[in-house]
Parts: sequence; C-alpha cells; structure tokens
Amino acid sequence: MNPDEPLALGKLPSALLGRLVNEYAVSDPSVLVGPGLGRDAAAIKVGSATLVVKTDPITFATDQAPLYLVDVNANDVACLGAVPRWLVVTALLPAGATTEAMVEQQFSELRDICAARGIALVGGHTEVTAAVTRPVLVGTLLGEVPEGRLLVPGGGRPGDRLLVTKGIAIEGTALLARELTEPLAAVLGRDVVEAAARLLEHPGISVVKDAAILLDTGGITALHDPTEGGLVTGVREMAEAAGCGATLVATRVPILEPTVAITRHLGLDPLGLLSSGCLLAAAEPGAVSAIVAAGAAAGITVTECGMLTHPEEGFVLHHDSPGSMPTFSSDEMTRVL
Repeated sequence: MNPDEPLALGKLPSALLGRLVNEYAVSDPSVLVGPGLGRDAAAIKVGSATLVVKTDPITFATDQAPLYLVDVNANDVACLGAVPRWLVVTALLPAGATTEAMVEQQFSELRDICAARGIALVGGHTEVTAAVTRPVLVGTLLGEVPEGRLLVPGGGRPGDRLLVTKGIAIEGTALLARELTEPLAAVLGRDVVEAAARLLEHPGISVVKDAAILLDTGGITALHDPTEGGLVTGVREMAEAAGCGATLVATRVPILEPTVAITRHLGLDPLGLLSSGCLLAAAEPGAVSAIVAAGAAAGITVTECGMLTHPEEGFVLHHDSPGSMPTFSSDEMTRVL
C-alpha cells in the first residue's frame, strides 16, 4: 500500500495498526493487557486492584448518541471480565448548529443512561468547534475486575467453538432505522422500521449481562464485542489475537428479521455491519451446552456458528460450500451514511 494514499473510512487496516502498535507502544510492568490487534481495552494493576480502561467514539449516530457511547464502551470493559464504573466524556459539537438546549439534552441523557447502568459520569470536556460537522462523543470508561476474573484477550485455541448471543448487526440495524426513517418506511413500511429502531433498547446494544452470564458459567477462552466491520471483522480480530484461523458457518449466524429486511433492501452484508448488541465468544467444546442453557435461562439466545482453527487453515466462510471469509475495509454503514 502506498503510504501517501488516503486511507478508507473506518478502522485502520489491521497490518498498519499492528505495525504501529508494535513500533510505538511503551511497555510498563503494571500493564496486564496492553495494546494489540483484537485488544479493545487495557488492564492495569493499581495496588491490589485491577482496572480496565476503554475509549471509543460515537461518530455515526446522532439520535440517542449517549446511549451508544455508554454501552459500546461498557461492552469492551465487560469483555475483559470487569464491571464498568467511571466514565469521562469529550463532546465535540458543530459550530453554528449547537444550541444550549441541545447540550443540556446530551447531558441529561448521559446522566440517565449512566445511572441506569451503575456508572458514574465523573468528568470530561465539551467544546463547540468548526472541526466537526455533527456531534462527536468520545468516551473513556474505567471498570474494576473482581479477583480472578480478568480475561486476557488472545486466549482462544484451535477447536474452540464460536458462539454469538442474540443476533448480529443490532447496532447497525437500529442506527439505519433511526437515521433513514422516512426513505426506509416508504419502501419497507413503518412497522418494520419502527421494529428495527426499537432494537436499540430491546434487546439493546449492551452485552454486559451476556458477558457476566458466560463467564459465570465457565469454559470461555475469549470474549469480543464486534463493532465496526461487523461479526466477520470481530471473528478475524479474535482469531488473530490468539494466533488462530477461523471458520464461520453463515447459515448458523443469528440475524433478526428487521436486520434481514433493511440490509436486503439497502444491499448491505449484515456480516459486515456494526454489531454491538451481540457478544462473540470462544468456548471450550465441552462447555457449549452449559453455556447455551445458562443463556436460555436468562432469556439470552446463544448460538454456535463456527470454530477457531489452526492458523494455516486461514479464514473460511461456509455458505453452500466453503469460501474465503470476506474482509471489510470499512463498515457496511459507510456505504449509505
């Protein structure tokens, strides 16, 4: 790749990001989990406590952006076995389009969402700037890890089964329904679009409860919150962090009906669409039945849809026959928003 060419929208290419992390990360003995591919949060030993730290922005959503911000950050904290506790937010707001009432609404929503999730909003920075054309919220969330609970990324092993909770692309489906309400309703009907928009809250984009149930059940070797680039990107990140390949069976991947309708109409691949709301897990084969049962008892569907493999087997996606797993250089969302 020409280093002077503009980069595509979305995450940095994995090869570039991996090189940058390896070259520029600074080591510290108190850091238990540092930066790396497939590592979405850091873990730091502070005295007798272990803190998990996560930062992520919300750049696509305008409607209910505070909810996206809190849950997306909390998900990655929970995937390391931590309990989300303290949030700091930077809000960059567009010049000429920001009112006092709009800012107060953002603060009110953040307060209510944090309170509902047991998270304290402890600080941040708010600025009206010409550098953005729409509100951009950036969250930094800290969590505490109970003794013996830290799940270090990269723990998956060949033969581990890939599990998905609820359904994929919940976040992307809800966001599309809220940002493109009228054009989608004109074709698909308002009932479909409203059902898609409600996915933001039911089942919601939080996987904190999912992670706690799976970890309590045991047999989990890795957890990942597939966000930008969808489930396929999440599988690649989980596998690469563990030095594995992966096989995914498309017909077993759970996709909710509103997601099917909207992605089919827009010509998007749900496997590459923002997927907060589903938790991706790698589990020991003998633990799968207990994990599925524990999820069902809590009202959370857990579906087995693939497995980690030896690295030389690469990344395989089964439809009617095996093929190469696609790579999404940017989230499918960027094709329409």
